[in-house]
Amino acid sequence: MAKKEFTRRDFVLKSAVGLGGLAVARYVPQGSNASVKAGNIHTAEKTKRHCPEYVPSADQGDIVFENDEVRLVIGKDGTSKSLVFKPANEECLIKGKSLPVSTITQDRPYQNEVKLAYPCEETTFRSNAVHREGDRLIIGYELIHYKVAVKVEIKPHYIRFTLDDFIVKDSYSRIDMVQAPVLEMWFFQLPLQARTYFGDWLKVVWDDKVAITMLATDPRARIESEEYDGNYILKAGAVRDIGLKGVNAALVTCAADKLLDNIAQAEEDYDLPHGVKSRRSQEYKLSYYWTHDLNPHNFDRHLKYARMGGFRAMLVYYTAFMDSNGYRNLGNYNWRRSEYPNGKADLQKVLNRLDKEGIIAGFHFLHSHIGLDSKYVTPRPDHRLNLRKIFTLASPLGRDDTTIHVDQNPSYAEMADRRRILRIGSELISYTGYTTVKPYQFTGCVRGVLHTTPAEQPAGYMLGILDVSEFGAQSVYVNQDNDLQDEIAEKLADIYGAGFKFCYFDGSEGVNPPFWYNVSGAQWRVHKRLQPEPLFAEGAAKTHFSWHMLSRGNAFDTFRPEELKEAIKKHPAAEAPRMQENFTHINFGWLGYWVPNDDTVGTQPDMLEYASSRAAAWDCPLSIQANTKGFDGHPRTPDNLEVLKRWEDVRVQGWLTPEQKEQLKNLDQEHILLLNEKNEFELQPYDQIMHAANGSREVRAFLFNRNNDPYVVYWHISGNKKLLLSLPAKEISLMEDFHKGSRVAYSRQKGKIIIPVSNRRFIKIKGMEKNEIIQAFQNAEIVT
Repeated sequence: MAKKEFTRRDFVLKSAVGLGGLAVARYVPQGSNASVKAGNIHTAEKTKRHCPEYVPSADQGDIVFENDEVRLVIGKDGTSKSLVFKPANEECLIKGKSLPVSTITQDRPYQNEVKLAYPCEETTFRSNAVHREGDRLIIGYELIHYKVAVKVEIKPHYIRFTLDDFIVKDSYSRIDMVQAPVLEMWFFQLPLQARTYFGDWLKVVWDDKVAITMLATDPRARIESEEYDGNYILKAGAVRDIGLKGVNAALVTCAADKLLDNIAQAEEDYDLPHGVKSRRSQEYKLSYYWTHDLNPHNFDRHLKYARMGGFRAMLVYYTAFMDSNGYRNLGNYNWRRSEYPNGKADLQKVLNRLDKEGIIAGFHFLHSHIGLDSKYVTPRPDHRLNLRKIFTLASPLGRDDTTIHVDQNPSYAEMADRRRILRIGSELISYTGYTTVKPYQFTGCVRGVLHTTPAEQPAGYMLGILDVSEFGAQSVYVNQDNDLQDEIAEKLADIYGAGFKFCYFDGSEGVNPPFWYNVSGAQWRVHKRLQPEPLFAEGAAKTHFSWHMLSRGNAFDTFRPEELKEAIKKHPAAEAPRMQENFTHINFGWLGYWVPNDDTVGTQPDMLEYASSRAAAWDCPLSIQANTKGFDGHPRTPDNLEVLKRWEDVRVQGWLTPEQKEQLKNLDQEHILLLNEKNEFELQPYDQIMHAANGSREVRAFLFNRNNDPYVVYWHISGNKKLLLSLPAKEISLMEDFHKGSRVAYSRQKGKIIIPVSNRRFIKIKGMEKNEIIQAFQNAEIVT
């Protein structure tokens, strides 16, 4: 019998029996000895085979679609039977498993006899009959009387499926039915054999021979995957509240090295963001220098440090040129007149200067956030702000009342500090608590918060909990079901037009459900207005359709110096291989910048070496959050930025070999990138000498071997001192750097040497074992 979720696992149709004139399906587990009896099957003419060596699996009446690369067979019983990648003559579907090619979910059964026979609960129905009418599949389903027409377009690079229509027969039911009752449906799904890789974002199953993906060619298409006995079901669906008719998706099956070509064709055919073109651009490789305060007055300082770090791109946060007050003025987008007195014209001049310097500019914004002090919130809150839960006044609300009576249970209403805000009409009200037994109440209310005006409201009036951001409680989320996001998008597009060329969609998680649609939908409402189209984009959250826009995935928030290496292992280094399976990359930033003080050793060269080298292992860029005051005040800034510059040059030039990249994927082995005597890059593994200088945090030292000789690279975290070491002086060579060819003087003292310890230097030590060198540095003394 039909029941909730029964279609997702191993059941097959056994037979049909009569019930009040209605065909009712019964089910037995997969593998049963029971035979399968066909129901109302419509015979379709077989298509001619284009792959002579392949033995067809289609029976009379089955539907066959094929192009030069793939042959798809849909059973006349509504199941997916075969998907053959023709160049390799390889079956891609799970062998021995039967899965309906389509399912429909209703809130409850609507056909009268089904409603009487089965529980009134969310119910899913499987396809059980398919026939072909021209370029349309006509799909029938168990227990329900209407059918679905799915238009199929055979393209050289993909097969596209469009939910075309619902075929409803009014006379079949005891109820009037003009529209088919559908909560959601999967209008096409396939059970695929697992392969070496699975990209959970792009929804792609692939190996070195073939790649199969279900690709959204419509932002309304819901593309999902489901694990099935170690394999995968890829599904293209539509949801009633988002859109049903006209929703479409493409099945791409091809050689893995042709996948991006075929996706690029689909993006071109259907006017989608050019995600493939972005990933193939030269600019895609670039790391960026992030700044929140770039303006005409400090431009030269920022340019200096960007140059020192080898950056060819700069991401500018909106706070650099817009009045922000934290995030609290978000949405107004009023110019910072003290730095940009002429508004957009001054911004254009700044961006033009960057362009002349060979640095591309990016725009960092929070597109779905509205500040709590913005004109959209106070003194009269905009009705288009999102409300997380709606209530009805159970009794009239007086102007001075501090308890609000509601009909619905406020259970699980927001209780975090600064997020307990109700909107009723044009008033905002804070609360301290609520009751979860009748009478339902919000208690401890403060009226007219955020400079709104208290007002009386009658019983039956609606109110809701304002969807205040969980990050800092300074902004509220836009409701994506109205046009406020479009209004904000127009403002952002106008700013972007000043000369920006890439962007960051920050706060992308800040939307109302359904998230699978609204995360990418909000991004799309902005992205499609940006001219020229961004060279690349990143974002804080992603869903399937975002793949076309967020070609570089995401960056992580900053981590303190003491935890940076472990955070790199735990977050970007863990995500990078998963993103590679999605044919994309991530940003290994954002890296913060700390000056050493009593609380931290500060940002040090080895930390940036580790982050940069792990990023390079996966061909990923990184970014650093600029802090000009920190750059100025940190004595190791030249060394730190030199590390970033070398690694950026290496990635942009494609210098690393595949073997070197594999070495860098070993997260427990650190590496250093040298410029040797020939001014050429040289990669060496190195290891930290722990507890150097008697455990002082001031000295950092790392040991490596080069040309069969041991070397130590060492420095002071912030000072300019000397280090007393027990090393044989005659076997010592001290230098600033290999490529500079400059020797550094040192002195002797009673069988020991005294070397300067400040910026990063290299010392070559011949004739000593590794453990002897380590011990010498551990026992070294810092002297003034």
